[in-house]
Amino acid sequence: MAQAQQDGQSQRAALTGAGVARSTLRHWNAPPAAPAPAALAAFVETPEGVLWLRQILVAAHWSISEQGGAGVRVVCDFLARSGLSAFIGASYGTQQAFQVELEEQIVSAATDLREALGQAMPHRLLSLAEDETWKDGMRLVSIDAVSGFILLEQTSDARSAAAWTQALESGLAGLNVTVVQGTSDEAKGLLAHVERDLGAHHSTDLFHLQHEVSQAMSLALKRAEQQAETAAAEAKARWQGACAAEQAYHRRRHGPGRPPAFAARIDEALSADVQASRAHERAQARRAEAKALIGAFSEVDHPYELQQGQAQTPEQLQTRLGAVFARLETIAEEADLSERLCAHLAKAKRLTHRLVATLAFFFMMVNTRVQALDLAPAIEQAMLNDLIPALYLERAAARSTRAEQRHRLRALSAERLAPLQQPSHPIQSLDQETRCYLEQVAGECADLFQRSSSCVEGRNGFLALYQHGHHQLSPRKQQVLTALHNFAITRPDATTAAERFFAQPHPSLFEQVLERMPWPARPARRRPRPARQPHLVPVAA
Repeated sequence: MAQAQQDGQSQRAALTGAGVARSTLRHWNAPPAAPAPAALAAFVETPEGVLWLRQILVAAHWSISEQGGAGVRVVCDFLARSGLSAFIGASYGTQQAFQVELEEQIVSAATDLREALGQAMPHRLLSLAEDETWKDGMRLVSIDAVSGFILLEQTSDARSAAAWTQALESGLAGLNVTVVQGTSDEAKGLLAHVERDLGAHHSTDLFHLQHEVSQAMSLALKRAEQQAETAAAEAKARWQGACAAEQAYHRRRHGPGRPPAFAARIDEALSADVQASRAHERAQARRAEAKALIGAFSEVDHPYELQQGQAQTPEQLQTRLGAVFARLETIAEEADLSERLCAHLAKAKRLTHRLVATLAFFFMMVNTRVQALDLAPAIEQAMLNDLIPALYLERAAARSTRAEQRHRLRALSAERLAPLQQPSHPIQSLDQETRCYLEQVAGECADLFQRSSSCVEGRNGFLALYQHGHHQLSPRKQQVLTALHNFAITRPDATTAAERFFAQPHPSLFEQVLERMPWPARPARRRPRPARQPHLVPVAA
């Protein structure tokens, strides 16, 4: 500032060039307006102290408001309670303006990072997970199923194939990618968008098949079990009542005459109780079996079966899915389900050919990619029979919800990898760079099997929680949340979605934004307020 004034600039021009208000300069030149430790007060007046204050303020808004979902007033309260309000203006208007600037810079910096990373990214084959979310209107959402990178999150008035394709064109602009697969429900617009417009394979979301089966079976079987339980309880109560009536009769003295036929009544009540108990057990067993069969779809639908890790042919998958549906249809017949519920089961059964087609697509893509490497026969077979299955089992273990199955699948994956790690194996004769490349290709092949769009559902749930505290999501706030998801939030391996998608590291979004943010406003001098006078002060006569 002093150098600028020495160069002949006015104070106003020098302050404008530095992005500092004149009131802020006057505050810097004045003694502290609020009490603070002398050492800290002296530090914040240094250039390093000003940088530190800006970093603290940006971090507060970033963590509390943007990622945490709290409002500006919570940031103001944080500044007051931490004592930073002695050096930073903590009024709502000041901090609200700062947050607006922060959000604009987050969106701008994320856009710049995307453009820079897109220019240097290697070519990728994309498997998209697509669906609509319904927060503050309809949004079309498309996410890379492997990296979790949000390619498209756009409001729309229509969900037709044309609307999806037009929106995705802007989402893929500047990216060196080819869409080979789309995973979604069976909406006609999404089907036409993926298969006709993109020329890609459509993979049916397994959850929607399971949901149709659940709609057909779960509630009806639960109601049947509850009714059977009630009937069993009533039958037991009747039997116990008959036994109690006989005991009460014999405890009293009676005159001449034939006693009631208690034995026949008790036998009849006992027989009804046994039958009702058996019916309840059958209802319980049917419901438990139907629940297990719905879960069996998830166990069966894999390119490599989870018991031995061997490749599963489309014909084998068709047979196993058919066996599951045959048993479900038997249960539906035993439970005497209505025609409407059986229609849900039939609808789900019609989707099995799409699951089989996805498995055939997977093996076709894997064989094509491996054959394009032009490897020696022994190494090619090792890729197809051991390396790719092992990496797929490793991914299946990471998605498993049960610890026992996780440990078993990881052990099975390690067992398939063990022969490849022996020094005598032909793959070990390759140089380190080639082995790393083969492992990368094998991982990409394992990631080609996609059967779920749950990442979009998870995104919808996150937006629902965020909206619950804010009542609505403005377009700018939506862009901020997308930018943070792609470039700031990390997985346990410390990688962002952008780093996984572009296959290269990128500068910290926080650091990029921090350099663009203005200096924090200093607090205004507190003006003394006049003491409040009581309303009942006597007035002079």
